[in-house]
Amino acid sequence: MSQTDFPAKRQNRTQLISDKPPPLLPGLPDHIAQLCLSRVHPSILFSVSRSWRRLIYSPSFAPFLSLYTLFSSKSDKILHFYSFDPISSTWEALPPPPSDPPIHLILHHPSFLSRKLPIQSVSVSGKLVLLAATTHNFYPALKRPLLFNPIHRNWVFGPPLLTPRRWCVAGSLRNVVYVASGIGSHFSTDVARSVEKWDLHKTKSGGRWEKMKGLKDGRFCREAVDAVGWRGKLCMVNVKGYGAKEGVVYDVDSDTWREMPDGMIKGWRGPVAAVDEEVMFMVDETNGALRKYDEEKDDWVQIIQSNMLVGAQQIAGGGGRVCVIGGDEGGIVVVDVVAEPPRLWVVETPNGYQALTVHILPRMSQPATTNS
Repeated sequence: MSQTDFPAKRQNRTQLISDKPPPLLPGLPDHIAQLCLSRVHPSILFSVSRSWRRLIYSPSFAPFLSLYTLFSSKSDKILHFYSFDPISSTWEALPPPPSDPPIHLILHHPSFLSRKLPIQSVSVSGKLVLLAATTHNFYPALKRPLLFNPIHRNWVFGPPLLTPRRWCVAGSLRNVVYVASGIGSHFSTDVARSVEKWDLHKTKSGGRWEKMKGLKDGRFCREAVDAVGWRGKLCMVNVKGYGAKEGVVYDVDSDTWREMPDGMIKGWRGPVAAVDEEVMFMVDETNGALRKYDEEKDDWVQIIQSNMLVGAQQIAGGGGRVCVIGGDEGGIVVVDVVAEPPRLWVVETPNGYQALTVHILPRMSQPATTNS
């Protein structure tokens, strides 16, 4: 061995040392440092160093909440899923869903050029679940739900639906997904009255859909309906907007259906969502008023009113925020309903895209990198 070999070895050792990420906090093991840093707001960690920035996107760090949105391209009408990171203020495309079996979802059909065909999804257990849509021949597009896990950054199929459907009721409550009514490959009274559920915490064989006590009639198959999970109940109406409507409430604990309270249904004048399944909010799509439901008074109490909320199409709630898709352009408005007074701001959407649905879920984990 020559003497010239020693400098090369020293150089290799130096390279290995420099490639090793620096400690999160000098003098502390990383697992202890992570406990300390978990008490600091992610926006601060993001701005301090690259190692702390990597930490807040790692699977081991408690995730902050982000927006998950289905967009339609204004030019070619192709559908895209994106996530908005409020810490970096950037949009990121979700990984593509599985190609086998292929999924064919359409937003418009030549027979209904002026109408958007619904694509129904819910958020449950920190996951995005795509439940129902329509194919070009007016069949249900999904025989099995499609789930996106933000922490694992992947899509997986759930168990087969007992009855694939479209234009149905879709909702979630306490880690359980519910679908009801709607239309299968053709109209059927049995399908229009049927209800099924899928408990994501029943993990044996991936769980399965279970048939529930049916609705008394088929009045909820007229259009796509959101079932709002709120305080152990599912609340839903059969018509959107200001039109005369009927509503029912399903009590999970007693397994019973009952008519919706008068004040709740009278004030249901636009899209509704519940923040953390505890507080129910509604946007009056005509005048842009955001209201909160008061169960004791059976009334909707105004929180804020803004022209930016006029024409609201869909809303989501979580983490003290209500996110609203409004107007023909499909913009996104966020309302901080915890602040006094409530604060409101606009999230800029990707250029050339129109938002169709929005959900609030944990941020996506990022692939590991070696950059320090």
